[in-house]
Amino acid sequence: MTVTDSRPPEIGRARLRKEDARLTTGRGRFTDNISLPGTLYLGLVRSPVAHARIASIDVSAARDAPGVVRVFTGADLADEQGSLPNAWPVTPNQLAPPHPAVAVDTVAFAGEIVAVVVARSRAQARDAQELVDVDYEELPLVLDLEEAATDSTLVHPDLGTNVSATWVFDSAEAGTGGEIEAALAESDVVVERTIRQQRLIPAFMEPRSVLVDPTGEQITMWSATQIPHIAKLMLALTLGIPESKLRVIAPDVGGGFGGKLAVTPEEVITILAARRTGKPCKYTETRSESLMGAHHGRDHVQHLRIGAKADGTVTGLDVRIVADMGAYLGLITSGIPILGAFMYNGIYKFSAYRFECRNVFTNRVWTDAYRGAGRPEATFAIERMMDELATELDMDPIALREKNWIAHEEFPFDTVASLTYDTGDYEAATAKALELFGYDELRAEQARRRESGDPIQLGIGVSTFTEMCGLAPSRVLGALNYAAGGWEYAQVRVLATGNVEVVTGTSPHGQGHVTSWSQLVADRLGVPFENVEVLHGDTQIAQKGLDTYGSRSLSVGGMAVLAAADKVIEKARIVAAHMLEAAATDVEFTDGRFSVRGTDQGVSFADVAFATFSAHDLPDGFEPSLDADATFDPENFSFPHGTHLAAMEVDTETGRASVRAYVCVDDVGTVVNPMLVEGQVHGGLAQGISQALYEEAVYDEFGTLVTGSFTDYLVPSAPDLPEFVTDRTTTPATSNELGVKGVGEAGTIASTPAIVNGILDAIRHLGVTDLTMPCTPARVWHALEAARSTGTAPSATEAGA
Repeated sequence: MTVTDSRPPEIGRARLRKEDARLTTGRGRFTDNISLPGTLYLGLVRSPVAHARIASIDVSAARDAPGVVRVFTGADLADEQGSLPNAWPVTPNQLAPPHPAVAVDTVAFAGEIVAVVVARSRAQARDAQELVDVDYEELPLVLDLEEAATDSTLVHPDLGTNVSATWVFDSAEAGTGGEIEAALAESDVVVERTIRQQRLIPAFMEPRSVLVDPTGEQITMWSATQIPHIAKLMLALTLGIPESKLRVIAPDVGGGFGGKLAVTPEEVITILAARRTGKPCKYTETRSESLMGAHHGRDHVQHLRIGAKADGTVTGLDVRIVADMGAYLGLITSGIPILGAFMYNGIYKFSAYRFECRNVFTNRVWTDAYRGAGRPEATFAIERMMDELATELDMDPIALREKNWIAHEEFPFDTVASLTYDTGDYEAATAKALELFGYDELRAEQARRRESGDPIQLGIGVSTFTEMCGLAPSRVLGALNYAAGGWEYAQVRVLATGNVEVVTGTSPHGQGHVTSWSQLVADRLGVPFENVEVLHGDTQIAQKGLDTYGSRSLSVGGMAVLAAADKVIEKARIVAAHMLEAAATDVEFTDGRFSVRGTDQGVSFADVAFATFSAHDLPDGFEPSLDADATFDPENFSFPHGTHLAAMEVDTETGRASVRAYVCVDDVGTVVNPMLVEGQVHGGLAQGISQALYEEAVYDEFGTLVTGSFTDYLVPSAPDLPEFVTDRTTTPATSNELGVKGVGEAGTIASTPAIVNGILDAIRHLGVTDLTMPCTPARVWHALEAARSTGTAPSATEAGA
């Protein structure tokens, strides 16, 4: 990095976010804030039943309502709406039903859109949608995903099965390890468990909103999306729009967590309505529509077997999961469980591994990416199993992990799941976490409470994790049948003043890209942080890009920014050499200044920028521009890791579990802005703890979402969470020059097993050995009561699942 003598390096500096002055003073510009003259508003009629044939739809009353311009049914749009895309066919024979934006003949989940009202005001659209009369002939439905796997009731009878695909990884076949059954047969201990990963709802701060203007030479769509570039391509293909005639803008976006990594029915419908009416059309969902209609996450049943020798050496892991796709496949629905397949071994080295996933359809809204996307499910499974194994072997859970983890001197390490972990130091992160936590003191307090029969019991939850970030090497995605690559694009534009504009293909929704990218470029070009502008989220400005998800922005997008900046330096070096009457090879660039090596002759970056702009005296044939663009495609993933410890207090009389203390030490590689990292960790912890204690999407027996409001779907607020103690260790990634690893999902991935392991550790001596998330007071209390009455550990189902 090059920095001026007068300023400290930007990388590593805790800069306040450039974005926040605007966002925290009400000057943000979200999609629903944008108004165009003559805009029409959409009201969407959603099915109240989970599986039915549409016998008839009467829209006459709605059509005659005040302010209504048009009403569309699925039949009206059938020739235009196509089928929503699935970009990840995980197997060659994957089954996928047509996925219309508006149902035509049948509905497959409650909340599916069956009609569209277009009116002059939002209120008129809402009022008129209530007048659409739909006659449903209800069909048998299936909600339980293991029952769905039996095909006793079919979600899409034309497919002949509910199993969309079965995907298998076997270490013996892949040549990365041994055969699992042989490994388990030779083990001294085999622990078997079934774990339920409950269905979650992204619950982003800003509900989704779409505005489409068809009145210009092209169609312009503003959308609260994480993926403007991918959405542009997929919508162009779905609706037959020439790519050059569709512009997608993601203005300020209020959170995503994977829930806005989608091509949505609402986007398709708004484009179709705008094209048919010839006027701008807008749709903004209500909170209830968001909970019901935006895709959900997780929802797996995991059957696990882990084997070990008597001394604690793990011998092998067998994973068989059933993953709920919901009623349809979304953009990458089918690939989400597969992302987790490579992480079930966690930070551990053992010799045999087998993973099998069956993707099944049920009569519920489809699932897709949700913060961590497959990796939280894998980490929860292995960390729960390590605790169960420690109990079986009567070992301390830390000692068991230490016996099996990859030692720091063993990196790079080829895992049994076929990845190569480049760097890591699990010993250092764990040692620091234990010290901050006061592990030995808390164990002593736990023993005292047990001995005294204290009604508030103490448990210690451990979670040591790694994840794969920087999605992703394009060749890896290709090998997994994903339709696109994993590269990222950036452009650096030098203005006449020497100020710099950075155009990035990534698209932030709260991560602080404007600040981070400014820090990167300020150091690289030696220009003031304040003189860097960052442009993003508009496919007409950032013409290429693959957007933001999977903690890829800095490790992939940031590297593209640096590559473009390096090209700028090389172009500027030629102009500087001409100005200094020296050979370019004799000109060096440091601290934002070009100078002739061994002399005091030099010119500033700003001098070179203006000389290039004026073009009065440039080298012969030199194009009068320093602008440059670049793409970056990583060779490998990056692998953040960390150790998370939770002290959980459980009231044995009420079942209430609360977090007394939480300590985490994460290794996210090089840190560009500690303040941004801290914020990402805090947010991730809140989300992961919330899965353990609060959140669950619940459907009743009729397929109705009964957690359709924030009264029923519980998310924590600040008073529900402890004061986190966070710290870091650093082993820079080798997959990118910056050495960054990614942090956006770490807290979410690691915290859920830490919390649940802590609760079980508090009450295991009372006979409770299993709990189903979320660990509500009722579930914990029922588990305790069952143990008290029978003297044996209840199953998860008996515990109130």
